[in-house]
Amino acid sequence: MPTKSLDAASTTHSTEAAQRLPTLMLAAGLSLGSAIALGLARFAYALLLPSMKLDLGWSFAQAGAMNTANALGYLLGALAFPPFARRWPASALFGVGCAATALLMAISGLLADTHSLLVLRVITGASSAAVFISGGVLAARLASARPNDAGLVLGLYYGGTGWGIVASSVLVPLTILNVAHGWQFAWFALAAACAVFSAIAVGAARKIERTHATGSSAAHAAGVAAAPRWPQFSLALAGYGLFGVGYIGYMTFIVALLRNAGMSAVVVTGFYLLLGVATVVSARVWSGLLDRMRGGHALAILNALLAVATLLPALFTQPWVAFVSGVLFGATFLSAVASTTAFVRHNLPVSHWAKGISAFTIVFAFGQIVGPMVIGWVSDGAGLARGLVYSALLLAAGAVLAACQKPLRGV
Repeated sequence: MPTKSLDAASTTHSTEAAQRLPTLMLAAGLSLGSAIALGLARFAYALLLPSMKLDLGWSFAQAGAMNTANALGYLLGALAFPPFARRWPASALFGVGCAATALLMAISGLLADTHSLLVLRVITGASSAAVFISGGVLAARLASARPNDAGLVLGLYYGGTGWGIVASSVLVPLTILNVAHGWQFAWFALAAACAVFSAIAVGAARKIERTHATGSSAAHAAGVAAAPRWPQFSLALAGYGLFGVGYIGYMTFIVALLRNAGMSAVVVTGFYLLLGVATVVSARVWSGLLDRMRGGHALAILNALLAVATLLPALFTQPWVAFVSGVLFGATFLSAVASTTAFVRHNLPVSHWAKGISAFTIVFAFGQIVGPMVIGWVSDGAGLARGLVYSALLLAAGAVLAACQKPLRGV
């Protein structure tokens, strides 16, 4: 009997592993969409900023305005997503967004006029939102198919942004040439990376759409009737909005801060590469937290850690402190994004996942619109370090608000 029990347990474990692996592979493939939407289309700009600022004669406020423009487009894309989602499947929106983002990144390499670049950043933000939100909806469906791995699936999707950070940390320094407008070549390299990532991510999105549809119309009707209203999770929304303001200040200006502190290009590249790697591995670190905590406490914990990570390089300029900050920030910030999708999955019916994720994305976009301009304005007057101190304070305030958010219902 004991031998038979062991054989049965071994068979069950093997079957479970065989069923689990395809789900995690789909999540990893889909995660390259978040690498495109954030890692390449938004965060790579931090590496380009010093060269573009010097070449085009920008102030820090003008440099920040580029990410503000991107966030404005992101907001417009988030507002447009719910009506689009009612007409087209999430995988179609995901595919169109990936293709458009790759094309727009290539066009960025053809321009050197500030106003044209601002307009293009707005449009790129809108296409990125289509990728990120539709990918979040698909990741939530995939997570529900494997409840025991739900936190890991969501963490894999959002942590995929780290692949974009890693790719840009290698591509941008290699392709910024010492010629007039030499930064333009880096945009072409980033566009090529977007195209490669798109081929894998779109295939994963289509497979998820085919195999993990959102349930019956009866379940949808019941879900609509039971859907909580947004004021019930306003504290989580407010905490996430402050996360948007605080984190984007760090991601926009940290490279400029380190360069201004006298750190070499090799050190800065190593810092950014380490940040990206930490983002990729964050999925495993926080998956249990996302599964257990159904209110706003996961976001609160992550916001608090981000506040510490943001404050460190503002107070201390040694390279080892920068690396500690980068690892902590990278291992945390996309898990804060994942925590809001986990909150939606825990607290809203399936039929309202797209609306819930869009609501969080909208406040996130508002925060990102405010963040680069305000932190840039502070940095122009008082220095980049002071700007990051303000970012840290906003993240800490976001942690307090999120900690007050209670679960809406058991699922």
